[in-house]
Amino acid sequence: MAPRLQLERAAWRWVDTVKPEDVTEEHIEMAYRIRVPACKRGACRRNCKGNPNCLVGIGEHVWLGEIDENSFHNIDDPNSERRDKNKFVGLTNLGATCYVNTFLQVWFHNLELRKTLYMCQNSRAEEHNLDSDYEPQTICEHLQYLFALLQNSNRRYIDPSGLVKALGLNTGQQQDAQEFSKLFLSLLEDTLSKQKNPNLHNVIQQQFCGQFAYVTVCNQCGRASLLPSRFYELELNIQGHKQLTDCITEFLKEEKLEGDNRYFCENCQSKQNATRRIKLQTLPRTLNLQLMRFVFDRQTGHKKKLNTFISFPEILDMGPFLEQKDTKCLYELSAVLIHRGVSAYSGHYIAHVRDSRTSDWYKFNDEEIEKMEGKKLQLGIEEDIADTKSQARKPKCSKGYHCSRNAYMLVYKQWSEYDGNQKEVTEEVPAFLQRLVERDNKKFEEWCKEMADMRKQSVDKGKAKHEEVKELYKLLPAEDGKLFEFVPLDWLKNWLDDATATKSIDNLKFLCTHGKLHPDKIGEVKRISLKAADHFFKRYGGSPRLDRSSLCKDCVVQRCRVLRLKNQLNEDYKDISNLVKIPVKSNQGFWVGKASLRSWRQLALEQLEEDEEETKHTNGKTNGEGLDISADKGLESKEQQNDEEMKTFNEDIVCVHGSLSISDGEKRLVSDEVWNRIKVYFPKAPEFTCQQEPCQQCIMLDREGKENEALNKMIANEQKANLLNLFQEKNRPTLQKWPQDTEVLYIVSLFFVEEWKKFIRKPAKGNPVSSVGNSVLLCPHGGFMFTYDSMVKGDAQQIVLLWPGEWDVIRRHFLVDQAISICRLSEKTQNTMNAQYRTQPDLCKDCREGLIFQQQRDMREYTQATVYIRKVVDNKRIMKEAVPELNASGSDAEDEKEVAKVKGESDPDFYQSEDGAKRQKLKDSCYTSSGNLITPAIPQKSGIRRSARHRKLRGEKALIVSANQTLKELKIQIMHAFSVAPFDQNLTIDGRHLTDDSATLGSLGVIPDSIIFLKADEPIADYAAMDDVYQVCMPEEGFKGTGLLGH
Repeated sequence: MAPRLQLERAAWRWVDTVKPEDVTEEHIEMAYRIRVPACKRGACRRNCKGNPNCLVGIGEHVWLGEIDENSFHNIDDPNSERRDKNKFVGLTNLGATCYVNTFLQVWFHNLELRKTLYMCQNSRAEEHNLDSDYEPQTICEHLQYLFALLQNSNRRYIDPSGLVKALGLNTGQQQDAQEFSKLFLSLLEDTLSKQKNPNLHNVIQQQFCGQFAYVTVCNQCGRASLLPSRFYELELNIQGHKQLTDCITEFLKEEKLEGDNRYFCENCQSKQNATRRIKLQTLPRTLNLQLMRFVFDRQTGHKKKLNTFISFPEILDMGPFLEQKDTKCLYELSAVLIHRGVSAYSGHYIAHVRDSRTSDWYKFNDEEIEKMEGKKLQLGIEEDIADTKSQARKPKCSKGYHCSRNAYMLVYKQWSEYDGNQKEVTEEVPAFLQRLVERDNKKFEEWCKEMADMRKQSVDKGKAKHEEVKELYKLLPAEDGKLFEFVPLDWLKNWLDDATATKSIDNLKFLCTHGKLHPDKIGEVKRISLKAADHFFKRYGGSPRLDRSSLCKDCVVQRCRVLRLKNQLNEDYKDISNLVKIPVKSNQGFWVGKASLRSWRQLALEQLEEDEEETKHTNGKTNGEGLDISADKGLESKEQQNDEEMKTFNEDIVCVHGSLSISDGEKRLVSDEVWNRIKVYFPKAPEFTCQQEPCQQCIMLDREGKENEALNKMIANEQKANLLNLFQEKNRPTLQKWPQDTEVLYIVSLFFVEEWKKFIRKPAKGNPVSSVGNSVLLCPHGGFMFTYDSMVKGDAQQIVLLWPGEWDVIRRHFLVDQAISICRLSEKTQNTMNAQYRTQPDLCKDCREGLIFQQQRDMREYTQATVYIRKVVDNKRIMKEAVPELNASGSDAEDEKEVAKVKGESDPDFYQSEDGAKRQKLKDSCYTSSGNLITPAIPQKSGIRRSARHRKLRGEKALIVSANQTLKELKIQIMHAFSVAPFDQNLTIDGRHLTDDSATLGSLGVIPDSIIFLKADEPIADYAAMDDVYQVCMPEEGFKGTGLLGH
C-alpha cells in the first residue's frame, strides 16, 4: 500500500480544480478514501492507518494460528504467595505504612512482649465461631491476632489493615515514625494496665522504661534540685557527631541556664544563673535510641533530613554513662531501623532485626524479607531513593561497629538476656488464636485452589475467543457496493488483544462539529461490513453507529476552501521568489533574515492552521499540507531543512541586545514590495530599514574577538614553527629502533599532543594549550605505569616520544607538571652488548598489578553497584538524553561534532576498546585495564575526553543492584522509586528492551553505572516526584484524630 502521505495527497488532489460549491458525492468518497483498495495479508508489515479498508496488522496474526494455552491467562502461580520454610512472614504496605510495618516486626521479635500479648484475656476470640470472620476490637486483640499470624501463617505476607484501621491511620500519608513508636507504646501500656492478670500491668515499663533525673544546681547558693522522669527511648542529637557514644555524651552534658533562661531558685526566691544536666538512674531491658535525623530548618520553615553518618557498636557499654554502676549495663544490638530517602516527607522505611533464637539477622522490607549471610549485621550501601546533591563517602568502621547515614532508631537489649534468660522465653500461640490462624490458612489454601481454577477458566475462555475471532475476521472486509460502517481502529486492536477486556464501542471522539465522522479521523477508524458491525454492536454495545450517511459534506467543503486558500499562498511564494532575484539598491528596501526568507511560507502555513482550528488535524497538520509544501519543492533550498525551528519572522537577525545583527551573512536587503507582501502574513515581525545601524555592543564584542583570534594565530604560528616535525609527525623517534647518538627521549601524553594540534589547526576556535598534564601517565604514588615492552606494543597509542630538542621547546612554551623520560643503558656481558631501558620516574609494579586484578574481578561480578533509572516520556526524549557528556578543552561544540561517537558512549563511565570489549573506568584512579597492560584512562579520540562525573538529569534516580539480582526485583525497586507498577514498566538499555523478568541483571548486560530508560505505559504525571511538594504545602497534624490520641 502507498505511504500514508501519498494517500492523504490523493484524497484531496481534486481541490485544485473543484470549487467548494461544486463538491459532489464522488469527491466526498475520495476525501474519506472509501474506494482505496483493501490490503491483502502479507502485503503490509504493519497496518496502513491512512487506508480505512486495511485490516492487516491489527493483531489478527495471534489468533489465526495455533496458540499456546498458557497465553490465555496472566495469573501467577499462587504458590509464590506461600511462606517458605523457616522464613518469617512479611507485612503488606498499604500505601505509606512502611513505618508501621518496621515497628511491628521489631516488637514481634521481642519474645517477652509477644508472650505477654498471648497471655492477655480475649474472651471474644475464645468464644468465636469459626463460621464467620474474626474481627478484633481492642489494640491487644489486634496485636494478638497479628502476632499469631506472623508466627504460624502459611502466607508469605499478611495484611495489617485491621490494626491500621483500628488506629485510624491515614494509609496514604507517611507519618513521623518516632512519634508513632512513642504513642503506640503509651497506648499499649495503658491497655495492658487494665488487664485482670496483674503480671501484665508493668510489662511495657519492665521492657522499655528507664529513668533519669534533671539535676539543676543554682550558681548562687549551690542548691541542687532533682526532677525525676521516665523515658521509653533516648532522643539523641546527631548533628556534628560521628559516634553514637558522642551523641549520648551530648545528651547528658551540662547546660547553662543564663539570661532569659535563668532558673528560679526556691532557696534564693529569685531567678539565678544555674547549670542543668541529665543523670541516668536506671536502664530498661530494651534500650531504644532515637537518632534525631529529622530536624526543623529555620531557613525553609520545614523539616529536613540529616544524612550524617553515625557509627554504632554491636555491644554498647552504658556503664560510663550511669551514676551508679550496674552489672547489667552491657547491651547487644538487636534491631536497626532505616529511613531511605533524602526528604523528611517521603522515602521508605525498612528494619534490620536480629532473631533472638538463632542470632541471624534479617532485613524486613514490607512484604520482602531477606536473611543476611552469616551471623553479622550487613547494612550494605544504603542509597537514597533520590540522589542527593553531594554524596558523602561512607567512613571506615572498626571491627564490631557499623556505620549508617539512614538509621533513625537503634534497639539494644541487655546482654544478660542473650546469655540465657531470653532463650528460656516460650511464645507458643495459644489454642484459641491457633484456631483462628488455622482458619486463615484454610482460606489461603482455598484461594490457591480458586486461582488454579481461574487459570483453567481463562484457558477455556481464550479458546472460545480464538474460535470467535477466526470466524469474525473473515466477515470484516466491506465489499464494494455493499453497506458498511466505521469502527475505531483502537477498539479492533483491543478486541484482538486478549490481555484487556473488550469495552463497548465509542465513536463520539471521531465526530465533527456537525455530528458526523470528521474527515481528519479517517485514519483512526476502519470500514467494515454491516454484518460484522451488527455482531459487534449486539455483543459489546456502543454508539453512535457511523454508516454511509455519516460522511460529512460540510467538513469536506470547508477543507476544500482552506486548501485552496493555501494554494493562493503558494502563488504568493512564487511571486516573492522571483522578486527577490531583482537587485535592490543599498539605500532602499528592508533587512530580512536569510533563514526567515527561506522558511516564510512554512511560518505562514502554521499561522494559517492556527487560525483554521476547525479544520486542524489531530496531529497538528492538515491532510492536504503535503500537497501544498511539495507544489514548488524545486524552488526551495536544501538549506531550509537544516534551519533551526523558526517562531517569528526576522528573529534570526535580532541580536541578543534586541538590535540588528552585525552578521552580513545572515541578512539581506529586499525591496519595499517584497517586505509589504510578507508583512501581511507577519504584522508583528521586527522591522529594519536599510538605514538601520547594526548593534554597537555586538560590534565592540566582535572587535575584541578578532583581536584574540589574531593573538592566538600568532602563538600558533610560533609553536608550529618550533615544533613542525611534531605537528606533521615527521622524523619521529621510536623505541623499536632507538636513535643513534641519543641517550634519552622524553614522553608526553597523546591527549596533550592532540589538544595542541587541534589548537594549531584552528587557533581561532579555542584557547591556547597552556600546560602539559603528564600526571595522567603516573600512578597515585608518582610511579610510571608503562614498561618498555608495553610501550612498544599496545601502549604506544597512548604516549608520544619527543626529541630532547623538542622537550626544551615544550618546557619554554608550556607548564609541565611532571617530566617523564626514558634512557637507554648498555651493559656488556660475555662479549655482547645488552640494551636496558629505564624510565624516570621508575615503574610502579604494585599499582599496575593491583589495578589489573581489581579490574578483572569487577568485570566478572558486582554487588551493591549503582545504576541510574531515567524516566522518559517518549522515544524522542530517550534519544535526546542518551547523548553522552563530552568535555573538550580548547574546543567548541562544532569540533566535538567532528568526532565519531563509539558504541556504548551512552554510558559516561564506559568506553569501548578496539576489540569491542567494554572496559569500566575505575572510580578512584585514572587507569584502566587493557588486556594484560595498565593504560591511563585518557581519551581514545582526538581532543575528546569523557567526564567521569555522572550527569544527573530530571526524572533520573539511582538504585543499588547486584549482578545476581533478577529483572523482576529491579522492577520492584523502580516501583518504590517512581510509583510505576512493574507491569507498566518498559525498560531499555543501549537500545535493547529488558523483558525477561526471571533473568539476572548480569546476564542482561547491566553493568555498574549503566543508564536504564524507563517509560511508563500510562500517560500520568510523576506523582512520586510531586509528593514532597504536596506534603510540604499541607499543614502537619501528626496523629491528630487517630486512635493513638484517643480520637
